[in-house]
Parts: sequence; C-alpha cells; structure tokens
Amino acid sequence: MKNIVLTGFMGAGKTSVARELSSRLGMKIVDMDDEIEKEQGMTINDIFARFGEERFRELESEMAKKVSGLSGAVISTGGGIVLRKENITHLRTNGHVVCLMVSPEAVLKRTSGSDVRPLLNVNDPLGKIKELLDHRMPFYKNADIIIETDDRSPRQVADEIIEELKWKE
Repeated sequence: MKNIVLTGFMGAGKTSVARELSSRLGMKIVDMDDEIEKEQGMTINDIFARFGEERFRELESEMAKKVSGLSGAVISTGGGIVLRKENITHLRTNGHVVCLMVSPEAVLKRTSGSDVRPLLNVNDPLGKIKELLDHRMPFYKNADIIIETDDRSPRQVADEIIEELKWKE
C-alpha cells in the first residue's frame, strides 16, 4: 500500500490532517520532525541553534530516504522538505505527495504564540512567511495533489485527500 506524504508550509495543517487520515484509514503516522528529534536527542530548534539550517536539511534528507521505504503510512514532513529535489523523489517512490496550501495570513494566525518555529523567530514574521512561501511555491506545486487548507478543518481536508486518492489508486 502506498504512503500518503503530506507536504506544505508550516501551519498548513500537516500534523492535524495526518492524525485525521491515520485515524480514518487505519494507517501508521510518521512525523518526520518527531523522528529526527528522537534520533538526534534534541529538538528541531536546538538542531537549528547548534548546527544551523544546512545540517538540519541534511538530517531531513536522511530521514526522507529512510521513511520512503515504509508502506501504508501517513508521512507528515517538515515545511522545507521540498527544497531538495531528491527528498521528493525518495518520498514519491512509494507515496502520493499531497501539498497542503495555506495563505500567509493563515500561517501567521496558526503559528502565533509558538516558539517552536525557528524560521519565524524574526521581527516581521508575516514578511518572513511571505518571503519563504514565495521561494518555496514552485517546489510545493510539484505535488501529485494540491489541497487548500484555509478555513477548513482537518476532517474536511482529509475528506478531499481520500476522495482524490480513490481516483489515483
């Protein structure tokens, strides 16, 4: 059974939608950021602070290769997984890549008050969100399925993914 790979910007709802899909489809959930934290024995914030973004991206690529060997899992990726083409190539080998799209304003609303988003620890988070989204948009669009998540519940997003995948399978 193919995996369902959720990509998208931070705050797009990947974790919540993964939980919903897992529950409804009886599939195992794999959160790549959680797996990296377990393997490294430190948080993503600590990895960024101690080793920088480049090292985190290397760890993320190693994890993408590892989880691509799974079958029948809902894989929730980090927002920057798309920045390295090989990550999506690996994840696509046994998975449908689904990008959850979100507006900058929804990201700000969903992530405000959170200190676990190292790339948003800046003076102008909305400006940074727009900058990052603009840069990543072409990469996000390289998905098998694109779903808008603004003003939608995880259940509604999961409904659409399930419907789309019936056509794909």
